[in-house]
Amino acid sequence: MSNTIVMNFDFATNYILENDSVRLEPLKESHFANLFTETLQNPEIWTFSSLPAIGEENFRNYIQFALNNREKLTEYAFVVFDKRTNEYAGSTRFYDIQLSNKTLQLGYTWYGKQFHGTGLNKHCKYLLLEFAFEKMNMERVEFRADNANERSKAAMKSIGCKVDGVLRSNMTKLDGGRRDSIILSILRDEWFDEVKANLKKKL
Repeated sequence: MSNTIVMNFDFATNYILENDSVRLEPLKESHFANLFTETLQNPEIWTFSSLPAIGEENFRNYIQFALNNREKLTEYAFVVFDKRTNEYAGSTRFYDIQLSNKTLQLGYTWYGKQFHGTGLNKHCKYLLLEFAFEKMNMERVEFRADNANERSKAAMKSIGCKVDGVLRSNMTKLDGGRRDSIILSILRDEWFDEVKANLKKKL
């Protein structure tokens, strides 16, 4: 498996990942209104964010940052549409995409509060991991979070991520403090050997 050729992933292509419960489509400026409404109702979404996103100007900059990095061929952001409720629920993205090293990070994930605990995240992660390992032929998918973010850590572990360690005081927090970042990952063999089947059972 480790010798497979990397797919000719095209940052300009609009990839859509979906199943019966959720649709992931590329983030566009036109999604601003739907997503901003969600953030206004749920400001606590940004408690552990590494980028300022509260308020209209900050949120526009947040979206533009993602779109700019797609043009730079380093990130690919998706908007999350919950088919069960017919609502836009949030956003997530691939970032630090290194096609030559067959690695990427999966993060910048947030959902409106009403979507927490509904199983939406597991559906999204299944589609994203399936695409990363089986279409892009990645060898490693990495996840990072504030080590104080217990909800995020529990969510990552529940989909099969293994803890690699903690980077101490590696980022500046929006409140001016310092953040310890926990690093987790899933490897290609782990996806095919156990993670895929175990995650699918939870959908």
